[in-house]
Amino acid sequence: MRQHVNPLSQFFQLPLSLPSKSLIFKDSYYPIHIDIGSAKGEFLIQLALKHPNWNFLGLEIREPLVISSERKRKKLELENLKFLYCNVNVSLDEWLSDLDYDQLKRVSIQFPDPWFKRKHIKRRVVKNSLINSIARHISKEGELFIQSDILRLVESMVNVIDKSTYFNRKYVKGLKWLNKNPYEASTDRELFVLHKNLPVYRAMYTRNETPLVK
Repeated sequence: MRQHVNPLSQFFQLPLSLPSKSLIFKDSYYPIHIDIGSAKGEFLIQLALKHPNWNFLGLEIREPLVISSERKRKKLELENLKFLYCNVNVSLDEWLSDLDYDQLKRVSIQFPDPWFKRKHIKRRVVKNSLINSIARHISKEGELFIQSDILRLVESMVNVIDKSTYFNRKYVKGLKWLNKNPYEASTDRELFVLHKNLPVYRAMYTRNETPLVK
């Protein structure tokens, strides 16, 4: 399986109509945590096991990873978790518009593809349109969590979020980056990086009261 796919290719620009929350969650009224770029799914599987009164949705652009994650989910019979295949910058906003008011509580974006070359930066997942969409639908004080082991990438993500003005960044004891993951779960990539004693750069945001500019 390819490590990267070009989200701007014509194939990935085709909008997908994602199934409604009532079709993918047994108890569709629970608060929702969306993980964008869910990869192998281990992060959300851990959370879904620990928090049965939450619903978790993993979105991934690499379809083989979604198939693999769904296989693990079904084996564990987790009805508060679902993995879906899509390009979030094309298909997510429509799905979010179907949620109940104040239902989306948390969004995480972890270790996204860095796309180092200048001409490829436009392929990065964190764009103004995505942040605006999240801001439009997330609850007041809802959490947006980002992390990466690539400083240049996470600084770019922070820059996009800060410029939106819709989120306030949380700081802990004056640290620029959070020194640990605030959730009780880790991604495969996070464990790999920490095992090598390399830094992980993390930031947590909460939605403020700034009205969304249409």
